[in-house]
Amino acid sequence: MEKLQIKEIEILQKYKDVLTFRELKELLGFGKNKVYKLLQNGEIPSTKIGRDYRILKINVINYLQNQ
Repeated sequence: MEKLQIKEIEILQKYKDVLTFRELKELLGFGKNKVYKLLQNGEIPSTKIGRDYRILKINVINYLQNQ
């Protein structure tokens, strides 16, 4: 498992502990289709509330460490 770089840690500190879909898209720099795919297939665990996704920052960190 790779450690996150200092730059990535600084970027992550700008976000709250729970991210929205838009924040996740911005953070990862991916298009909306790629982000939907990551959430729908469980690569990044999330909770869906109505039409909105909520993603724990720790789940994003785990995803980034495994890339």
